[in-house]
Amino acid sequence: MKIGKFDTSKKVFIIAELSANHSGSLQIAKDTIYAAKEAGADSIKLQTYTPEWMTIDSKKDDFVIKGGLWDGKNLYELYKWAMTPLEWHEELFNYANSLDLEVFSSPFSLEAVDLLEQFNPSAYKIASFEVPWYDLIEYAASKKRPLIVSTGIATLQEIQDVVEICKNKKVELALLKCTSAYPTPLEDANLKTIPAMKEIFNVEVGFSDHTLGITAPIVAVSLGARIIEKHFILDKNLPSPDKDFSLTPNEFKEMAKAVRDTEKLLGEINFRVKKGRKFARSIYVSNDIKKGEKITRENIKVIRPGYGLHPKYYNKIIGKSACKDLKKGDRLRWEDLGE
Repeated sequence: MKIGKFDTSKKVFIIAELSANHSGSLQIAKDTIYAAKEAGADSIKLQTYTPEWMTIDSKKDDFVIKGGLWDGKNLYELYKWAMTPLEWHEELFNYANSLDLEVFSSPFSLEAVDLLEQFNPSAYKIASFEVPWYDLIEYAASKKRPLIVSTGIATLQEIQDVVEICKNKKVELALLKCTSAYPTPLEDANLKTIPAMKEIFNVEVGFSDHTLGITAPIVAVSLGARIIEKHFILDKNLPSPDKDFSLTPNEFKEMAKAVRDTEKLLGEINFRVKKGRKFARSIYVSNDIKKGEKITRENIKVIRPGYGLHPKYYNKIIGKSACKDLKKGDRLRWEDLGE
């Protein structure tokens, strides 16, 4: 999958999610983008919305969050606190581009897509809570940019519908395994779903991670994830609704290195003869043999190194005659043997 200049078939695409971790400061947002680049991110991702594009300002019970990190807040209050001001977008896009980072956003309305189009984003990311809103997905797909879609709360049928929308619009699609719990308990990550998603939907698959720590992204890559998304924060002392499940620069750097090491470890399917073959066993002359003398168990031996005949021929060559004088320590070769 091509995301801007990045090719996920060659390298895992690591996304640093800014989300609300700017804490209301444009300078902190820019410092965070710079730190993400230094920590090994390939991309920075924003979120584009206003509270009015997300919900209405209501204190009715339906709109009040119950439990978790944001217990007691109504949706409007949360989104007002967490939003990235629309007027920052141009400067943040330009700054990320100047650092050679891919930069894109999650639009949460049709208006957000229109706003983002002017900045030439590398892709569009659809948050899992937006998956049932097919009009948004179709509108984003109509812009002919790659779509990256989190599947946290999506049903199997909804995921299939998204795949069909992207197929009909002829846009590249990546599905991200995601558990929409903040933070996600390890036992709820269910990373075995990653190869299953690849097999079922035949698209690029990645992982949007809300667990604590860096273990889950490493496991996800080992299971075939080609995109890793993780929330990134400059300092966990900053006031942010997402800080508890975000990585600091040092933690993110450690994760990025672990992902790259995992890629190296996975390598490729390779059954070629491996280095170190010379330390395998093979057949050698263990005592001097005169020309015409029979090969016996007393004058040949299966030993290291591995330059002589393969050990599987040992029984086959017992009783054959030597074609020439052979010295102890000689490699035994077919041309040394007669009938």
